[in-house]
Amino acid sequence: MRAATGVLMAAVVAAASFGCTPKPQSAAVVIEDKIYTVTPAQVNVKTGIMTGEMTEMKITERVEKGSGRVESPAKLTAKLKLTNSSTDQTVRLIGGKILYLDDQGHLIKMEEARTESALKFPSSYNSTDRLDPGQEASQSVEVDFPAAALQARKLKEIRLELAYIPSSYKLQTASFAVSIGGQ
Repeated sequence: MRAATGVLMAAVVAAASFGCTPKPQSAAVVIEDKIYTVTPAQVNVKTGIMTGEMTEMKITERVEKGSGRVESPAKLTAKLKLTNSSTDQTVRLIGGKILYLDDQGHLIKMEEARTESALKFPSSYNSTDRLDPGQEASQSVEVDFPAAALQARKLKEIRLELAYIPSSYKLQTASFAVSIGGQ
């Protein structure tokens, strides 16, 4: 019995030594934003009767510090302000697309697993999808950016394609005769 108690005590001490010691902590992975500046950071845009500007343009990708492994692929972020420069047409914004062109004028393709750089405009009640003459709309842009454009550093041009429906805008007047009681 004494021997069994001794063996049991040795097992308890061994279990306490091996099972209850804290495991060594592995180093925490640090993810940081790698920001690429776009020059110029602000440009004026004009397409048809729409004018405006893209400002605060930058490209950001999230990478693991040390190894350089890409955690989150590159995205282009910016602010887009559009103005209906027509004097007689209302514009309904449908959507848009951002294309990236290399130094030869060729389209830089997006990787297979990533989405096309599409812009969506709000189309719900009280939204700014309709612009009367002189009105403007602003929105944030966050779209995928092709890795090939970062690696080769051959990006020469960003192209903004807008889809909108113009319609005639008319202001007309109706006059009618009235009188005030008894006069």
